[in-house]
Amino acid sequence: MNPQISSASASAPIDAIFRALADPTRRNVVERLSRKPASASDLAAPYRMAMPSFFEHMKVLEGCGLVRSKKQGRVRTYELAPNRLKIAEDWIGKQRRFWEQRLDQLDEYLLSMKDEEK
Repeated sequence: MNPQISSASASAPIDAIFRALADPTRRNVVERLSRKPASASDLAAPYRMAMPSFFEHMKVLEGCGLVRSKKQGRVRTYELAPNRLKIAEDWIGKQRRFWEQRLDQLDEYLLSMKDEEK
């Protein structure tokens, strides 16, 4: 199996999550849904855009699994799917640990150089 292909398919969910969160409207929707589920019209109310445009944002969020929806009658209600946020949180945590380790190593190296100068 080609390692580039398996790596690309493994990164597809996180890529979609970060693409979805790259937009300020979608980030705001995620923040609002973290407090409580809401109908599409309630979520769209603060934005100056047509409903079809707003639904495109919701399709992106739902497509990457950050939100899920259910329709009851004519009302579509969205809720956050927090397990998908964990994927991004885990990736960011891994990057943070890597750089903290690298900076600790640099700090040790600089301190050892300072001690050698004495």
